[in-house]
Amino acid sequence: MGLLVFLPLVLPLTAWPVARLAEHHLHPRTATRLLTAVAAVLGVCSTLCLALLMVVGTAQLPGNPLPDAWSDPEVRAVLPYDEIAGRAAIPALLAVVAVCGRVLLRHRGVRRRAARALAGLPDRPVAVLPDPSPYAYALPAATGRRGRVVVSRGMLARLGPAERRALFAHERAHLTGRHDRLLLVARLAAAANPFLRPLRTAVTYSAERWADEEAAVRIGSRRVVARAIGRAALASGGAGPAPLTAFAVAGPVPRRVAALLGAPPAPRAWPPAFTAVGLALWGALVGAVVSALASANSAVTLYAVLKAATPL
Repeated sequence: MGLLVFLPLVLPLTAWPVARLAEHHLHPRTATRLLTAVAAVLGVCSTLCLALLMVVGTAQLPGNPLPDAWSDPEVRAVLPYDEIAGRAAIPALLAVVAVCGRVLLRHRGVRRRAARALAGLPDRPVAVLPDPSPYAYALPAATGRRGRVVVSRGMLARLGPAERRALFAHERAHLTGRHDRLLLVARLAAAANPFLRPLRTAVTYSAERWADEEAAVRIGSRRVVARAIGRAALASGGAGPAPLTAFAVAGPVPRRVAALLGAPPAPRAWPPAFTAVGLALWGALVGAVVSALASANSAVTLYAVLKAATPL
């Protein structure tokens, strides 16, 4: 395996420039899907890398629960190992499991609290809560329930008729695009490797931009959507009650408004390959593939050697 086993831990360092390029030069829909896929691949590969380091680095330590044959000289000669890296990988891997579990529990808790808030209300696509605080968010579909747009009376009171249509179109775009799943994947990847946090932030922003553009197409006015976002952000004070996909809260509001007041994004899904942006994006994809292949090669090699060294 050699130094290739460390590659998945290093590649996420390129997350920030990749995220910036995708935000500025790709359609929001393409950027959201691409960055989520890259984050997922790098997050899984970095976790696998920690597991491999732990197994290989601690197999030769006395008192380990692994088979004795795994510490034979023949195995040590075939599989490069580092006791320091192996020991350090143990708490790191436990931290990854704990943080990812916390993310899943928080996500589940938020959905449960949101569902309890709708208890007793009619099962309609739009749920209006009698709350003077201004907020709106998309509640994804659950078992036996469909996705719903949740909005407070306080938010509706601060928007005009056209802006309300923009709000509903924005939240329906979140439900249609299953943005909650993409955001959850990005959060789990960032929990697995802190170097992937720029990708999580970029996915959150690009998902909001995706919903903004869908809303602008549906109601036929980018300016109305921009005005609705600005008014909702001023009313809510930049904070919302539910960290799912809250309208005018997630993502930098001034950037979203400026993007809507400008020209619509180009329909081209991918920039030309022989440009700086195209080469950078292709480089990101190649890096993700190399990371996946390096981790897979290390895992297969480790499995084959340890299986041969383990008595039946």
